[in-house]
Amino acid sequence: MSSTAQHRAAPALTLADVYRDEFDFVWRSLRRLGVPAHALEDATQDVFVVVARRLDEFEARSSLRTWLFGIAMRVVQTRRRTVWRHQRKLDVLAREPQAAHDPLARSDARRLLLRLLDELGEDKRAVYVLVELEGMTAVEVAAGLEVNVNTIYTRLRAARRELLAAAAKCADLRDEGGAPP
Repeated sequence: MSSTAQHRAAPALTLADVYRDEFDFVWRSLRRLGVPAHALEDATQDVFVVVARRLDEFEARSSLRTWLFGIAMRVVQTRRRTVWRHQRKLDVLAREPQAAHDPLARSDARRLLLRLLDELGEDKRAVYVLVELEGMTAVEVAAGLEVNVNTIYTRLRAARRELLAAAAKCADLRDEGGAPP
């Protein structure tokens, strides 16, 4: 019997079967990939949400466990990026605690950011806002804007460079006693 015939003859996998048979494997894999104990339940659920969405796409070109491990790795990578972004935001807030609690300073900072964003071109501004302020990935932004992901990275780098230059100019003006643009 050919492998194609064997593939067709194999019973279709159900989410319940995969969950029952492979839950322990997924749990162990996530733990070994560095997911902290307190986050294992959520990470495991994330894996099985992806499995539920994509089970009909599984073509058995690799073993089920290899496929599950790949999903688990991507879930871990996504969770790490999310934690890293969140930590980065917390670090920024920790550096300027007085501004975080001062409504006037926050309002001034918000107005300045909007003015600086206005100086960016529309494409760079959209990418910067979605990635840096909304926390989306470049892949998500590329899909949403229907452009190549490398274009997103290029626009993001350019936007960051332009914003840093504009912010430095504002800081220089402030240090000289002038008002920011």
